[in-house]
Amino acid sequence: MKKKMLTAVLAAALMGISTVSFAQPARIPRHPRRTEVNHRLNRQDRRVDDKVEDGRMSRNEAKRIDREDHQVRREERMMASQDHGHITRQEKKTLNQQENRISKQIRNH
Repeated sequence: MKKKMLTAVLAAALMGISTVSFAQPARIPRHPRRTEVNHRLNRQDRRVDDKVEDGRMSRNEAKRIDREDHQVRREERMMASQDHGHITRQEKKTLNQQENRISKQIRNH
């Protein structure tokens, strides 16, 4: 009796593990304003990396700018979490203003 019970429990556990491993996460489509903001942040990251590789920017300056970029990314995620994955036009404007300031810092190095 114990052997049958153990076999049933193990079979149920394996079934549970297999269904969890095959489950696909729900894909949430990206909002266009979020995509635009994130693409711009990615381009700025590449610009910083290029300047460091060329020797036009020190690693310390790059770290400082990367921290600022990371802060903008956190703000974007926080804003999106408050509106079901979307950001408003005003939020996009605010993020773009912050990105403009960071872009200017990159350009001036």
